[in-house]
This record gives sequence, structure tokens and C-alpha cells, in this order.
Amino acid sequence: MQRVHELVAQAAADKPEGLAFINHDDRRITWGDFQHAVEDARDDLARLGVGAGDRVVIVFENAIEVVAFYFAASHLDAAAVMVNGRMTRPELDRIIAHSDPSAIVFSVDSSQSAKAHALAFGARVRSGAYGRVAMQERAGSVAEPVFASGAEQVALLLYTSGTTGHPKAAMLTHANMIAAGRASADVRGMRAGDMTYLALPMSHIFGLVTVHAICLAQGAARLEATFDVARLYQALQEDVTLLPAVPQMHAHLFYYARAHNMPRYDRGLLRYVSSGGAPLDPVWKREAEEFYGQPLQNGYGLTESAAGICATRNAMGDPDTSVGEAMLGATLQIDLEAPGATPEQGIGEILVGGPQVMKGYFRDPEQTAATLTSEGLLRTGDLGRFDDQGRLHIAGRTKELIIRSGFNVYPVEIEAVLTEHPDVIIAGVVGRAVAGNEEVLAFVKAAPESGITEAALQAYVRERLAPYKRPERIIVADDLPAAPTGKILKAKLIETFAERLG
Repeated sequence: MQRVHELVAQAAADKPEGLAFINHDDRRITWGDFQHAVEDARDDLARLGVGAGDRVVIVFENAIEVVAFYFAASHLDAAAVMVNGRMTRPELDRIIAHSDPSAIVFSVDSSQSAKAHALAFGARVRSGAYGRVAMQERAGSVAEPVFASGAEQVALLLYTSGTTGHPKAAMLTHANMIAAGRASADVRGMRAGDMTYLALPMSHIFGLVTVHAICLAQGAARLEATFDVARLYQALQEDVTLLPAVPQMHAHLFYYARAHNMPRYDRGLLRYVSSGGAPLDPVWKREAEEFYGQPLQNGYGLTESAAGICATRNAMGDPDTSVGEAMLGATLQIDLEAPGATPEQGIGEILVGGPQVMKGYFRDPEQTAATLTSEGLLRTGDLGRFDDQGRLHIAGRTKELIIRSGFNVYPVEIEAVLTEHPDVIIAGVVGRAVAGNEEVLAFVKAAPESGITEAALQAYVRERLAPYKRPERIIVADDLPAAPTGKILKAKLIETFAERLG
């Protein structure tokens, strides 16, 4: 296969009557009908003037029509630019200016935020077998070169975190996305008949690669526009067999079940549960396995590697909290000479190779050269180490490393200690420069009505952390700034709680 839309064509040919997607509004569509939806979307894009080498910005929250337009862009050899509908207008404007699209598509029935953007842009509503969207042509776009090879042709531009500053879009090729989908399907053992619960946003690489895995397996997915813990709990009682999520989603489900005196999962349909997108806390892992009756698998990936780098294949009750071994096709190295490395502990920057690694950053050769080595390895910016079984453990990010009184402090270690406390749901740790040093600041989301205080948490960490690792302050809050995936936005923690920090 040279193009991602061929995945849909194959599923439609093999299982035309097989269920493909259940929308957040409970609309269902078969693979045969979904192929027609993709073709309708392709035709509407072509009528708008989209051609080979163009970009199509898609502003949305998860829905059938969004998946259709993503694959429709592939039909035209245009690259899809997937954008979360909840972005602010300035953020969206920056992405549009940088990606230089020939068309913009807005989902209007699945996202009130995207609908508001469509109205502001004056986009026209169109409908087809895919449902309804609003579309707008954009003049003056400059097309990129087109390649016959799927390893060269870009299928997707996905913006990495930090879009409030200089935009940076990973160019992911058709080969990248197909390889990542195969690796994801392989590690999950996906097959026809599986039902995947997909609340992970497709504007994030974790969610979008899962769609490719579903196409390859010719299974089905429930598409949730936003994460709703009550809907997740109900779906688990009905038909879900695969649950990929981030740790925060699992944590909210456990608290929801307890708050409603609901039994733990006993439906017996689930056969694979995974966590990714954020560090996995050992307490969450134990709690998850007790709740689901299934081993909780962990994983690690980046936008620039089309998600899949490594994953665990652990048995029930295994205390391992690593992110596992390399996934299908991926290779891993540790650079012990990189900034932030601690060679005596085997900790260094993680370098990744394989068919999932991006082509580079869109129209940004300098960033590309800084991130990809001459051998094509991806410098992840993450610190890690291998254990004696060859499994990868994440120590933190090179840019998040805190150097306190000459000691390297890894935030992930402090976060793990804090979230072991029964009244803490999630935690984020960052450093802040002070005169001649860096101080450690911690922020926690407390369980509802727990009454936990900073003083109590300080006493708790004193028994569990060396003095140089202990936070100067622990801010207890009802919520923390987070991305749609639930991942804590660490760059916003200090700003959000500036008044409390003083």
C-alpha cells in the first residue's frame, strides 16, 4: 500500500457490511458506506480546488465526517492538517498561516468550538454521505512536491506542543502512518470484531494512529467527541473490547465508579487495556488491573515518531512500570553524552529509528536538522534508560530536567510519589529558576472532598524523597491545565497558579 486511503478501500472490499464506526451521537456506519463517505468528501474537496501537494486544515472534535475527510485528502495526494476545534482563534490563525492550506474544513455537528470557528470564517455548510461540515477555499496556497512513493509523500501535518510560540509541524508520510498502524494493531492483537473506545482526540497522534490500526484490523470504533467518564463506563458494559487511554482517563473512571458505588468491570468483553501519552503511576496500574481484570499495558511514542515506539506485553499483576520494548519496526538507542544525561545511572537521551520516524518539520529545515541525525534517527528530547531485560524506562524530558544544588532531579519520579497518595488524582512537577539555583514546584489535582492539604503532602514526601528532590511548594487544586488528551500542560502550571505561588 502506498497511500493511507487504501486501508479504507481494502476494509470496504473485504467487509462491506461490517461495522466501522459508531459516532458520538450513536450514528453507525459500515465499511462499505464509509468508503462512499470518503469518496463524497474527496469530491467536495476537489470541487473546492484541492489538488496534489496541497494541505487541507481540518478543525474538529472526533466524528465520522472527520475521519472521512482525513482519508479524502489522501485520495487527492493532499496532506491533512488535523487541528483540535477547541483552539483559540489566534492559535488557529498561526497554524493556517504556517501550513498554507488550499482549503479549511470545520466539523459543525460534533464540536461547538469548531462550529463557532466556521461561522467566524464564513465557511459554507456542505453535506454528503459523510454527514455535514463547513468548508472554505483559501487562495494563494503553494503546493508541495508530490512523490509516487508512500515513504516520501506526506499524508499528515501534525503540530506538536508549543503552538502558542513558533509553529512546528511534523511531516508524517503515508508509510509512517501505515507502519505505525501496523505496529499498534500488532501490539494490541487487534482483529475483526473488536470494538475500540476512542475518546483520544484524532488531533493527537495517539488517537489518529489508532484509527489506522482499526482500519488494518477491519474492526470498529466508538468515536467520542469529548471524554465523558459516564459514557465510557456505559460503553464498557455494552461492547468495548479495546481501551486505549491516557492515565488520567483511567483515574477518572475509577473515581467515578467509586463515587457511584458501581461494581468494578465484570462484563468480560475487554481483552486489552493500555495507557500512554503520560507517565504511568504504579498505583494507577495496580488499581486499573483490579478494576478491569486485565493487565494494563504501557507505551511510549511521540508525534514525530507517529506514536508507536515501544509498548509492554505484560502479564496480569506484573509490577513493571516501564514503557516496554521496541514495537514493530522501531529501534531504540540511548545517547549518554546528551544534555541532562546521567551516564553512571545509564540515563541518556532516547534516539529512535524505524519506518515510523517523520520526514521532518514542514518548511523548517533548521528544526529538522536539529531533531533528525544524519543517520535518520529521531532525537526525542526524552531521557531514559534500559533495565536488565531490555525494557525502556522514561526518566523525563531534557528540557524538564531540574538541576537543584548540582543534583539532577527528574520530575517523573516526584510525580510518581505524589500520585501514590490516595487523595491525589494526578500531579505535575516543574522547575523554577531562583537566585543561583532551581526550585522544585509540584501541582496536584486532589480527589473531590478529600480535604488534603499542602502540609500533609509535604509530610508525605519527606518520608519518600531525598531532600534535594522535595518540592519547595505543593499546590493543591481542584483541576490542572490539561490538553484534550488529559495530559498536564506543564508550561502553564506556574502561570495558572502564579498568585498562590507568590
